[in-house]
Amino acid sequence: MSTKHQEEFQKIIDHYIHAISTVRTGRANPAIVDNIEVESYGAKMKLRELAAISVPEPKVLQIEPWDKNIAKEIEKAIIASNIGLTPNVSGSVIRLVLPAMTEERRKLLIKQLMETTESARVGIRRVRDEILKAFKEEKSKGDMTEDQFFQKSKEVQNSVDLMNARIKELLEAKEKEIMTI
Repeated sequence: MSTKHQEEFQKIIDHYIHAISTVRTGRANPAIVDNIEVESYGAKMKLRELAAISVPEPKVLQIEPWDKNIAKEIEKAIIASNIGLTPNVSGSVIRLVLPAMTEERRKLLIKQLMETTESARVGIRRVRDEILKAFKEEKSKGDMTEDQFFQKSKEVQNSVDLMNARIKELLEAKEKEIMTI
């Protein structure tokens, strides 16, 4: 299996890790607001590029813009982002207090997490299918023997199994985090 394919597998895992890190749990996590785009200086910029984001308390996110004049724009962007949090502005500091999650909200987040997980698994299968298709072409051209084909196919499946095990491990950790009260 080529390094290119290993990189594709890793990109899928990295994307999955990022996607599940933005799922809001009962704890404050800067990833919740990381990618919110703010209209400032005549362009759209990511919130993380405009402010320091910290977690002073387990259920509070604090956003301190480097330029105090853009606090209002940041507040508008947070409201427009539909993350379900209402910003509290005091001076130039913006605080987001995460409410306690209901059982219904936790189940909804688990459902969302399962959809994200399935997308990652589909990506892994897609890469596997591309690799196997390339192997079959090599075999049909005579560049690979039947034994080599089965050996390489087995190696690919082992890699897929490792990736799926990693996804399962990440999923279980995130589920536990969501369901912890």
